[in-house]
Amino acid sequence: MKAVWNGVVVAESDDTVVVEGNHYFPESTLKREYTAFSNHRSSCPWKGQARYLSLLVDGELNPDAVWYYPEPSEAAAQIKGRVAFWKGVKVE
Repeated sequence: MKAVWNGVVVAESDDTVVVEGNHYFPESTLKREYTAFSNHRSSCPWKGQARYLSLLVDGELNPDAVWYYPEPSEAAAQIKGRVAFWKGVKVE
């Protein structure tokens, strides 16, 4: 699987976990040179507290396009150490 935004592969792995239709990539496959800080947070009733990263590719910013659960609930333990994408990031 590949996560592509603005013509650039920002993560690639054949080891993804699908939860609620979203592919969670190993955090180590995220190309950190394309990420930027975000202080955005959200909460999921069964997964826990999510944190976000923004993507910065060729001078274009996609705020909060990457999310992860640093301490997921026991029910979502399979996504610990993984990241997922939205906001126009194509996962194929």
